[in-house]
Amino acid sequence: MGHKEPMSIAAALRQIQGHKLILPAIQREYVWKPSQVVRVFDSVMRGYPVGSFLSWRVAPETISKFKFYGFMKDYSAFNNRHNPVVDIPTDREVVAVLDGQQRLTSLNIGLRGTYAYKIHGGWSNKAWSYPERRLYLNLLGEAPENELGLKYHFQFLTKMDLEAAALDDTKAWFPVSEIFDSAEPAAMMQIPAKYGVGNNATAVALVAKLWQEIHHNASLHFYEEDVQDIERVLDIFVRVNSGGTVLSYSDLLLSIATAQWEGDARAAVHTLVDSLNQTGMGFNFSRDTILKSGLVLADVGDIGFKVKNFTTANMAKLEADWDMITTSLHVAVGLLSDFGLSGGALTADSVLIPVAYYVHHRKLGHSYRESPNTREDREALRSWVLRSLIVRGVWGSGLDTLLRDLREVIKNQGSSSFPLAAVEKAMALRGKSLAVTDALIEDILTLEYGKARTFAVLATLFPHVDTRNLFHVDHVFPAARFDKKELAGQRADDGTPKFSAEHIVELVSLRDTLPNLELLPGLENIGKSDKAPDDWLVAEYPSPDDRSAFLARNALPAKLPHSIDGFMAFYEQRRDSLVARIQDKLKTQAPEPATTEEGLSDVALDEALAQGDDED
Repeated sequence: MGHKEPMSIAAALRQIQGHKLILPAIQREYVWKPSQVVRVFDSVMRGYPVGSFLSWRVAPETISKFKFYGFMKDYSAFNNRHNPVVDIPTDREVVAVLDGQQRLTSLNIGLRGTYAYKIHGGWSNKAWSYPERRLYLNLLGEAPENELGLKYHFQFLTKMDLEAAALDDTKAWFPVSEIFDSAEPAAMMQIPAKYGVGNNATAVALVAKLWQEIHHNASLHFYEEDVQDIERVLDIFVRVNSGGTVLSYSDLLLSIATAQWEGDARAAVHTLVDSLNQTGMGFNFSRDTILKSGLVLADVGDIGFKVKNFTTANMAKLEADWDMITTSLHVAVGLLSDFGLSGGALTADSVLIPVAYYVHHRKLGHSYRESPNTREDREALRSWVLRSLIVRGVWGSGLDTLLRDLREVIKNQGSSSFPLAAVEKAMALRGKSLAVTDALIEDILTLEYGKARTFAVLATLFPHVDTRNLFHVDHVFPAARFDKKELAGQRADDGTPKFSAEHIVELVSLRDTLPNLELLPGLENIGKSDKAPDDWLVAEYPSPDDRSAFLARNALPAKLPHSIDGFMAFYEQRRDSLVARIQDKLKTQAPEPATTEEGLSDVALDEALAQGDDED
């Protein structure tokens, strides 16, 4: 491994532009935030080193055996997050970057391209929420006071931002890309006048300083590996990239899969993840979860994050089964959506994996989601999924062991229906019991509005809700009626405060908890607004029988409160009803395993001891 002649930033970007400097398929994607881009440009302006780079000189005979990508130039968090594939002629050498991609890409975006990220409060699935931004430098002043210690005022701006700042005489925003385009000093010297600051010494000095750092100073130092052994290159890559931000499960697996698959593994995985996340109301599955699913569904023996598991044979098996795995995952995510789940309500993405394995094992298609003949089986699966999301810790530590156990149970006993009792027994043996305990009941009753687990609890306790339709978590007694100032101003008949300060605090603390929550169809909830519960019920269900049925379905008292005065009595009655319903609807299908004095099952204790031996 040798040290190359240092080069300027502009020289490196011209090599990127001409696809002479590229990325091997084992590289992860671009992940830097705008603030990190700004920080690297601040370092450049100060003349600080931006770190060394590691590259791999790829000989013509090796190029055809590997896949390569170009650097990102116009990044969009909405629809352009993946590096472009490049076809490299096999009659010349190229240089692939093994370490330093994030920094080089940031320089490339800042000096040649754009960065589109979501505006605050924007819709994640709407293009207008991701306006195109370019990097600018304020030529009239330093950066405002900031915690990052930035000196120079770089900022990503939209066209609207520029228009809004046109009358601000403390700003003269200069597009940084023009420095890259001004390769000759004569072109650079014309810039201050072009932006109306030709007589401002500070502005002229800033432009000259930026040009100097981009075009003149050879500040980029590359170490280069010229060996053509892909296994050695992969080993170097893993070692280097594990020194900073540790490679994630998906980064490493995708790196090796991309190097070993005959097809384009990266494109296949990205396409699948993007497609799955667009299901229903939208999900946020990561590559980690999807690739872990792939290993489980492909029946790879050891699914742990260990380099030794990423063998050519395992990768070949994963590629061979990929089409069927893709279909099974689509059906499984569709089922989770049918259960009323989405990115905001799914507390543990890993629950997808055993669902997908069950679908895969039985070769179920989308018809399974609708057929009357499979309704009972779907209900068993739905109940298990939701209950596993309610109990804390199920999908946490010991995940790989749990997934292997569930795979074996489904493989051996799930050929005709979901083996609910056997699945829950296996979970209990691993210390992941779904049994209803007093502690679990108290935990559930304190769940609050807006929390992901809350939807899973309500959907489980009230199975009459058709979660394939849009339902909202609603306050039975309207949240708007818990205004502290309004409550403090209410007076009894004798003129004394109706509620003490302590009572008001108690009322507000109970407002968002489970006994005051229910699931209502979206439009029905919008129409309810902040009406008194008893008035709304009469208006929505004029028939006494319909009102009684609604109250019974939702475990509500026979009389709903009209004002805040009756809230505490209502709350206690609803709480008692929910306790009974939790004990009924969340009851486990498996007997509890024998436990030690400390409460761990014998199997779980043996596993813990074995893990302790391994760590020694």
